[in-house]
Amino acid sequence: MRNPSSVTLLRRLFIFGGLTTPLPAAGMCRAAIRLPSSTLAFPFSAPREGERSVTGLLSFFLSSFSSFSFLFFHNMDDSPLQVLTVPTTPYPDQRPGTSGLRKKVLVFQTKQNYLQNFIQSIFSSIDLRDRQGSTMVVGGDGRYFNTTAIQVIVQMAAANGVGHLVIGQNGIMSTPAVSSVIRKFKAIGGILLTASHNPGGPDGDFGIKFNIANGGPAPEAVTEKIFRISRSIEEFTICPELRVDLTTIGKQSFDLENKFKPFTVEIMDSVESYANMLRNIFDFALLKELLSGENHIRIRLDAMHGVTGPYVKRILCEELGSPANSAINCIPQEDFGGQHPDPNLTYAVDLVESMKSGQYDFGAAFDGDGDRNMILGKHGFFISPSDSVALIAANIFCIPYFQHMGVRGFARSMPTSGALDNVAKATKIQLYETPTGWKFFGNLMDAGRLSLCGEESFGTGSDHIREKDGLWAVLAWLSILATRKQSVEEVMVEHWRTYGRNYYTRYDYEEVDIDAAVEMMLELEVMITDKAFIGQTFNAGEKTYEVEKADNFEYSDPVDGSISRNQGLRIMFKDGSRIVFRLSGTGSSGATVRLYIDSYEKDLNQIFQDPQVKLAELVSIALKLSQLQERTGRSSPSVIT
Repeated sequence: MRNPSSVTLLRRLFIFGGLTTPLPAAGMCRAAIRLPSSTLAFPFSAPREGERSVTGLLSFFLSSFSSFSFLFFHNMDDSPLQVLTVPTTPYPDQRPGTSGLRKKVLVFQTKQNYLQNFIQSIFSSIDLRDRQGSTMVVGGDGRYFNTTAIQVIVQMAAANGVGHLVIGQNGIMSTPAVSSVIRKFKAIGGILLTASHNPGGPDGDFGIKFNIANGGPAPEAVTEKIFRISRSIEEFTICPELRVDLTTIGKQSFDLENKFKPFTVEIMDSVESYANMLRNIFDFALLKELLSGENHIRIRLDAMHGVTGPYVKRILCEELGSPANSAINCIPQEDFGGQHPDPNLTYAVDLVESMKSGQYDFGAAFDGDGDRNMILGKHGFFISPSDSVALIAANIFCIPYFQHMGVRGFARSMPTSGALDNVAKATKIQLYETPTGWKFFGNLMDAGRLSLCGEESFGTGSDHIREKDGLWAVLAWLSILATRKQSVEEVMVEHWRTYGRNYYTRYDYEEVDIDAAVEMMLELEVMITDKAFIGQTFNAGEKTYEVEKADNFEYSDPVDGSISRNQGLRIMFKDGSRIVFRLSGTGSSGATVRLYIDSYEKDLNQIFQDPQVKLAELVSIALKLSQLQERTGRSSPSVIT
């Protein structure tokens, strides 16, 4: 309720001397005060010296009675908050990549309205009738600029007619959890603030991704619409006075001018919500016996100071009984502890070294937003992401969810190795090959055609949500180990003996000059799509490779018929080996050229070689064909996986 005496007193103070500007509502940090001859803006908390007398009087009053000032703002909460329309200028570079818009933090901080423009473009891409009174979800991986961006998104969501926002406590929610919550609340979509595995901090990257109502990344038709709007945007709407408390679980309501219903923000414990979902997928009693029973295994989980830390602690340690010290780097940090939160052999070196010691039976690392994972066995036995999804597919009924739901189909991204294909062929389950980007799996899942999928970029998941899910993959692996009572290496080797082995590697050339990269790809495409290229042979060492097919991968969605072109250059040889080139859309600056090599081996005497040795000849052919080193000036890749 209002305090009449305090409000009356302060109103008299504003009226004194001709001040006519309406009082600011709660949370307003600056007020424009119209004086007889000019308008003066000043901050209440830090009044400047030399103000006009009336301004000085007000400054003195507020500085002397700060508690009264707080009481005033608090008691004015029931005043409708103002919605403003702000003119702006468009930017030409806000095209979302495969995982949203990613730029350096400084771009969002220094380019006027850069954040607001893109957020408005997201809201404007949604039909007003669908937006009005709707529910949306917001979550981030906790990186630098996360909290600032969330406050802006809340202000703009309110102004754009959204009725209910669901946000993770402290603004933190993993990408898999966001997907789950969107589906749970039947929201029209969600905004994820993450640059995934890219570095964080003031000098790092920041990203914004829009997920649609099924919980998955927006398809190309939606992201292209957002981009078109961003190129012609002239204004955005915002409620600048609105401030939300992200720390306290519960609901907060706000009255806005010209709005019939209050705008509600719900702060939730996303860890418990996500854990409850996993309880309905896996046999937690079986997993608890594996991790804390009489013959328990020792595990090592590295959250890399990303969003997954609290989820790992709550689920693996507190509920399933793994010792607290089995989980490391579990406190989310804005700069990920100064590290690169990318779960691979290059950046998760601490985990790799600890696993090599032989102290642990199972190891896993997660990226910044929790959707990627890397699996290791004792003594650092590495499981490639392509092998990981194939092994889960071969043992899929170790997971209760699939015992109840059945298996509808498998899918992999085009650059991912053919290991999953071998399982699909043996089990007579339909396999789909899609472009890179989890959004392409969503249509198949929604149509009831897909149950399990994976990407070579350390992403694995199923139709329980519409995002890849790092912690889900770890529990899937642990379920297999618990059921088969074998080690990581034992189950993988047995898999190779049964299905053969796809040797696989990926070379990443990061922050390459974009013009040089594009020119290289264009000239390479001209070369490999020439009819004369088919049938050419390449000698490397003692082996000869003959080209069977070469193209620029094109995907026709079997559900809606949409076509995605220019998804990567493929060279396929008669022995089943492949060379693939792609330009990645997940970096924040320059271009990333990715080179993928895949070679199938069914000879049981040849399945235990080092992949880098086994594939060296194909790598040499790829580099010679593309002239990558000469064209980019890069003598070696940034990362080898």
